[in-house]
This record gives sequence, C-alpha cells and structure tokens, in this order.
Amino acid sequence: MDNENFQEKSKEVSEPTIRRLPVYHHYLLKIRNENAPFISCTQIASDLGLVPIQVRKDLEVTGVEGKPKVGYEVTALLAAIEKFLGWSNVNAAVLAGAGHLGYAILGYQGFCDYGLNIAAAFDNDFLKIGKFIHGKPVYSADSMESYIKEHKIEVGILTVPAQYAQEVADIMIKAGIKAIWNFAPAKITSDNPTVIIQHENLASSFAVLSSKINTDKIKRN
Repeated sequence: MDNENFQEKSKEVSEPTIRRLPVYHHYLLKIRNENAPFISCTQIASDLGLVPIQVRKDLEVTGVEGKPKVGYEVTALLAAIEKFLGWSNVNAAVLAGAGHLGYAILGYQGFCDYGLNIAAAFDNDFLKIGKFIHGKPVYSADSMESYIKEHKIEVGILTVPAQYAQEVADIMIKAGIKAIWNFAPAKITSDNPTVIIQHENLASSFAVLSSKINTDKIKRN
C-alpha cells in the first residue's frame, strides 16, 4: 500500500467524500454492466438520493471531468476512483484474532475487488493454529511480528478482544505495519503519526441504527 501517496491525495478531501466514493464505484459498475458509456451528475444524484453539486464535488477529487451534455465516461471514472482509493494495487494484510468476527472477515471474498488480500491470520488458540480458515493459514500469535517483517506486510486487521487490542497493535506497528483496521471494541493509538488507524465500532453503528428505528416507531405511534 502506498500510504504516503494516499495520504497526500486525501489530506484535503473530507472523510464523507472518501466514504461516498465506494458507493459511486458500486453504482457505476451497475451502469457499465447495462452498457451505458456515459452518466451525468444529475442521474447519479437522482439514483443515489444525493444532490448534483455534491456528486460533482466528490468526483472532482478523482481528476476526471465530465463532458458537456454527455457527462462522465463510465469506464474512465471507475478507473479514476480505483486509482484514487488505491484499489489498483494489491495490498497484503494480516489479521489478528481468528474468532467469530475474524472468521467472517477471512471468508469475505469481496476484499480482493478492492485491492486487499489477507495473507494470514494469527491467534493464540492451539486448536486453530496450523489450520486454514477460508483458505487462509492461521499461525501462532508469537510469530506475527516476524511474519510481518519477513513479508513486508503494511496492513493489519484487529479482531482481538478489547483488552489485547493496544498490545497487538503495538506489535504490528513495531513490525512495520503502516495501517490498522481496528474492529476491536477499544480505542487504539500510536506514537507514530504516519500510522493510519481506522476504527470500526460495530456497537456504535448499531446504536445509531437502533436509535433511528426507535425514533421511527415513536413517529408512527
């Protein structure tokens, strides 16, 4: 993963814009499969429930410009989004914590479409060590640091219990990990400002969903 390049490109881009780019990408794949060579901001906005000016500003970060009265060339825009997000490169990753969530993540084949390849998993459960989960080898947690160094892995995925999250993250960073995708229910930090940490708090996400459901029930009642 070219983290310096990604950080340079994205430091002036808002996180909401970056989060919307995969949505545009998924939508454009559908449009391309329908053999539509061009698409307008107005059409994208209408289909995705957005406003045209927002779509235009979001897509400007890719460097692709739409043609008057025609719109964007779908294939070119797809390629530009993939390049901006770094999906054109295959990034090798390791996963720490082969429990239920780790098992599910290892089984998700869609990551390959986004340039992410989980090379191996690590755990301290002797019943899992030496086995394969969805074709991915599971090694002893004690060997994770040397594996990362030897294979020059730059992406780490954390699915360990909260009490071990920081300790495992520190080992990853010490070994050379440049980006951590943290699914553990704990906040992790790094003294190295160049290390990218992305937290995914499933409980918080569900809290938002649950709140919206309850609000909707109150309105209907």
